[in-house]
Amino acid sequence: MQYRHPPHPNLASSSPRYHGLLYRWHLDSNLLQALLFLIGLGLFILYSAGNENIHTVEGQCLRLGFAALVLVAVAQIPPYRLRVLAPWIFFVGLFLLIAVMAMGDVGKGARRWLDFGIIRFQPSEIMKLAIPMYLASLLHEKILPPRLTTLFLCLFIVLVPVALTAMQPDLGTALMLLLAGFCVIFLAGLPYRYLIGVALLTTAAVPILWHFMHGYQRQRVLTFLSPETDPLGHGYHIIQSKIAIGSGGLFGKGWLMGTQSHLNFLPEHATDFIFAVAGEELGLLGALVLLLAYIWVIGRGLIIAYTAQDTFSRLLAGSLAITFFFNIFVNIGMVCGLLPVVGIPLPLVSYGGTSMVTLMAAFGVLMSIQTHRRLWSN
Repeated sequence: MQYRHPPHPNLASSSPRYHGLLYRWHLDSNLLQALLFLIGLGLFILYSAGNENIHTVEGQCLRLGFAALVLVAVAQIPPYRLRVLAPWIFFVGLFLLIAVMAMGDVGKGARRWLDFGIIRFQPSEIMKLAIPMYLASLLHEKILPPRLTTLFLCLFIVLVPVALTAMQPDLGTALMLLLAGFCVIFLAGLPYRYLIGVALLTTAAVPILWHFMHGYQRQRVLTFLSPETDPLGHGYHIIQSKIAIGSGGLFGKGWLMGTQSHLNFLPEHATDFIFAVAGEELGLLGALVLLLAYIWVIGRGLIIAYTAQDTFSRLLAGSLAITFFFNIFVNIGMVCGLLPVVGIPLPLVSYGGTSMVTLMAAFGVLMSIQTHRRLWSN
């Protein structure tokens, strides 16, 4: 197998299939359609969840507009350049995480933000993209499945930013960073005996982890196991969320007709618990439409990973698609009482958050991988 033409990042534009405005801007039409449908549905839900406050939707649109510019900018960068930049992005993000420990802003009892005057952001959000990029670039040069020494190196790369993030404390984001790194290692061909070993070690380490957890983190686990023991205190969020989802039935109460959110029984109804609003107002059928929109996005991401033409692109695209799934799974599981509350927003639906920019940058990477593909011939 050989290249039909000398490899060049813009070679794909010479093919007829790449003609048109979208491919000139390196935007994948299938993924773009899925994202636009999901964003539109998210704004539809958010308007009601924000108590019909148009300023809430306007603020969300401004964030989405900036995030869309980031997506387009990242999509212009060919995968081979992303591979070269990956170590630099990782170490800059690691430096910023260390800076947070020394000079970060404190909010709601956690030191997670860096404030540079005109911009205030969480460096841990950068690591959601930096960790899988760096691991994929490292494994690109290795024999797969990776050897034990390579696995230890990858584990070290993942655990350092995870530990720094957990110390802020931000257990939810630390969990997402761990999953992002694990996805890359798993897709690289992690042997099943190692998976079993990790599962056994994690189980054995639970008492140790419990000892080092903060008081509020322990309370979240206890509330998850039995929210009814404190219905007006720590269990209030979960109980009200279940009431909202259950009261929606099959068809829902109707858009703008949700009582749990509009009467302020449901806390954080425009952010972390917005899925409960969708369940109450749109019912089971509306919630399924939202889930199908997510499946559309995830499926397109996995297809891009499957058809990618080098190890770096396959590992990176696959990990980004699977990590996106985990974000959705954790949020919905949390809202439905199937998982402890960890403060992870519902992607592209929940209001605000620095995570939206990182998320759209990840979709820009997927579009870059798809639209910068080289032409092959036998």
